[in-house]
Formats: sequence, C-alpha cells, structure tokens
Amino acid sequence: MLKTRVMPCLLYYNRGLYKTIKFKNANYVGDPINAIKIYNEKEVDELIFLDIMASKEGREPDYKIIKDIASECFMPLCYGGGITTLNQVKKIMEIGVEKVSFNAACVHNPLLITVTANDFGSQAVIVSIDVKKNIWGKYEVVKNSGAKSIGMHPVTFAKKMVELGAGEILLTAVDREGTWDGYDLDLIKSVTDAVNIPVIVNGGAGNLNHLAEAAKIGNASGLVIGSMAVYQKKGMGVLINFPNRTALETILA
Repeated sequence: MLKTRVMPCLLYYNRGLYKTIKFKNANYVGDPINAIKIYNEKEVDELIFLDIMASKEGREPDYKIIKDIASECFMPLCYGGGITTLNQVKKIMEIGVEKVSFNAACVHNPLLITVTANDFGSQAVIVSIDVKKNIWGKYEVVKNSGAKSIGMHPVTFAKKMVELGAGEILLTAVDREGTWDGYDLDLIKSVTDAVNIPVIVNGGAGNLNHLAEAAKIGNASGLVIGSMAVYQKKGMGVLINFPNRTALETILA
C-alpha cells in the first residue's frame, strides 16, 4: 500500500454510477460492478462507495447493491448513504463492508457516530464533512448536497466529530468537486493541523501533481480521485481507470 492512500470515490444513484460537478450536473459514467472489476485489476488501495440520494430521498441503504459491491470488491470498502441507525450499520458490516461513512447523521444524529465506534471500533467510522465558502469567502460546513450551511467552521466541526469517536474524516471541498482544478490546500491544512486522526481529502484532483500537493503540503492521509477515476481526461469521454502505480509511488514517496 502507498504511504498516502489513493482511492476512487464512486457516486451511486438509480442503479448506476454518476459524476457530479460541485455536487450538481450528475453525469452517468457506467455500471458499478464493471468499475470495481477494473479497480481490482489496478490494485486500488481502498474504495469509497456513496449512495448520493439515499438520505435526500429518506430511504435506508440499498443492501442488495452493497452486497453485490462487497462480494466483487477485493480491497477495503467504505459505504455511505442513508445510514440512520446502528442496526443498519450492523447489516452493512455483516455484508462485508469494512467502514461506514456518516454525513447527514453527523448533524441530525451525532451520537450514532459514538455508538458505532463503540461497537465496531473507531477505525470503522468515517465522518464525511462537506465544505463550501460563503459569500464572504469563509469556510462553512454544509448539508443537503451542499445546499444549506449548518453555521459551523469545518475545523470546529471536525474537532467535535473526533470527540464523538470518528476514526477518519472525509473532507470534501464542494467548490472544487469535479472541477479538475486541484485540492483546496488551505482547507485541508486547516483541518489536518487541528485533528489527530487521518483526513481523506476530496474535490478537485486533476493530475498527479495535485495528489502530491495534498499529501505533502496538506498532510492528507488519503486522496480521493473522482473525475480522474472515471474520465479519460478533462472534457473527454468516460473511461474507468486509475493512475499508474509506479507514478503514484514516485510522486508520493
């Protein structure tokens, strides 16, 4: 495994995979099982699989697709989307998923983080924090697919999540997501400096230099690639892929 993990984040909706730009304009990019088969061959370190509409639609996780994904996936798997109870977490873990990601629950039912960590260990709990800049250029944690601020700075929120038992943070810069413009290094550094747990960063990866910057300047423990993992290049067609292993080892050395 690489010193800094690199992982695709697959966005699931309506039985398919989609890629968004700033959490909007979802574009269909293929079948989840086919994508995972390719990532298995590419020896991907870890995979994040998010049902992006489960919470918004008020439904629980789709256990069938989770089972299909887990049975095909040969790497550590994190699932997120629609998780509201410990019983749901137990079902997901029994299927064979190693980690769960909480997003909406962090705001509406934060104690779920604590009880999950108590039952399965903090290493199984990823807290997903979505961040946007407001009209004054200040960072704010947002919910409802980036539509509404919760009125809290990401550093304050991240510290609270650590206290509740989070084992990792998935930090997404909504303003960068799907843009290929590079990670928000200022945001990343502010959070990694403030917490003592691994921070996985998401939003903006467009080339290998962006990955190196987030790891070396931002001190990120994990690097999510979205567009880079499902498109040939910016502005080009769909191609499920993953950066060359040797190239990753070189830039992340």
